[in-house]
Amino acid sequence: MCSGTEAQHAVVRQQFCWYLATVNELLLGLLSVLLATNQAIAASNLVSKTVGVSAKIKAADTNDPVEREFQKILAEDDASQAEVDEWIRSEEKFGEKGAGIPKVALELRIRQRFEPVEKLYTDFLERHPKHKRAFIAYGSFLNDNYNESGARKQWEKALELDPKDPAIYNNLANIYGHKGPVEKAFDYYAKAIELQPNEPVYYHNFGTTVFLFRKHAMEHYKITEQEVFNRALELYRKGIKLDPDNFPLAADIANTYYGIKPARTEDAIAAWNEALKIAHDDVERQGVFIHLARLKTDLSRFDDARAHLEDVTLPMYNDLKVRVTKRLEDKKKKVREKSFDPTNN
Repeated sequence: MCSGTEAQHAVVRQQFCWYLATVNELLLGLLSVLLATNQAIAASNLVSKTVGVSAKIKAADTNDPVEREFQKILAEDDASQAEVDEWIRSEEKFGEKGAGIPKVALELRIRQRFEPVEKLYTDFLERHPKHKRAFIAYGSFLNDNYNESGARKQWEKALELDPKDPAIYNNLANIYGHKGPVEKAFDYYAKAIELQPNEPVYYHNFGTTVFLFRKHAMEHYKITEQEVFNRALELYRKGIKLDPDNFPLAADIANTYYGIKPARTEDAIAAWNEALKIAHDDVERQGVFIHLARLKTDLSRFDDARAHLEDVTLPMYNDLKVRVTKRLEDKKKKVREKSFDPTNN
């Protein structure tokens, strides 16, 4: 879901759990509730999708024993996270059948799997305290395992060693967006873009943070709320221009309109239509149809809305389809009642 390089350590566990917990709310536009309250947790959920971009970690010299040791640590890191990801997927399947192990037991198993990897990093950095890429990789490892304060410390050490690395600014900006100060996140995203203006994930993260923390953005940039909306959308558009096949980014752009007041419904429909053009499979396409049906219901375009709902056939969307269909029927009823109300003449 996110752009990155060989140094990017997967956040599959975080993304998987986040997706399961929030997909229905996002599809129904309930994201606007989070946006309206400007909560830090909203930023944590959304920016986590695009966290972890780091500098390239390539074997600069395979004959260098230090480099070989570092690459072995990366390989062990990747192997441990892949193994844990598989445990989580398996437990999800078993849990659906009522046969999963207790959550506490799974957490202990995961912690025990990661402990030796963490020790590999700490031992290596004690012996090589100027190895920037190791600090970056260790920070990503900690961040993937929900230790943001530990990740921040490692990335700050990496930044001291190389203040010109845009990926470190992006990673730290993600942390500041979650934990504060938010203004520092704005500045660090801007610095990342200044250093590497062709990386779409920086614009994606920056746009999300500006939009979620619009009150901070209004004060920081001395602009109005509507100008904050426009700035966030412009950052998103720059990102999608650099990565035009990025459906999650296109969907984030369209989802943004749920939090904009007064509503820009026509713009929202246009944004979902753009996302539809690059949808990769039926899951993505039919998710877009749900959004379009809802938005067109709000505009009383009932025939169009009904047509979109008829295109939704995947069982995973059954509940959403029922709810949006009810929304459509309720809206049609109100329109009919209003048209027959003699007081409207």
